[in-house]
Amino acid sequence: MRYPAFVIFLLIFLLMSNCFAQIDSNIQSPTQEPPFGRERPKDPAEEKIEHDREKAMNKQRQTSLQKDTDRLLQLATELKEYVDKTNEHTLSLDVIKKAEEIEKLARSVKGKMKGN
Repeated sequence: MRYPAFVIFLLIFLLMSNCFAQIDSNIQSPTQEPPFGRERPKDPAEEKIEHDREKAMNKQRQTSLQKDTDRLLQLATELKEYVDKTNEHTLSLDVIKKAEEIEKLARSVKGKMKGN
């Protein structure tokens, strides 16, 4: 069985293009992302910037935590004063509002401590 020349040429062309595609996919240019599972080595300058950014974020979170815990202490003290002024038959609306505010702030502090 004889094949025309163009069929043989077409088969050779397809095989060669497939080989070149595989070779080309194995060669990476410097701007491409590394294949899945491999990390691109970080530039020391990028690492320092990332470290400084994380450090600043941690400092800001710590400052916020200190401010929120100071506020929690103040609210708890106010709640104690309100409860001391009530008796078994009266419950002030202020007491409930303070307790809700404390609960909300405490959840916020807990989230910040977890890093959320």
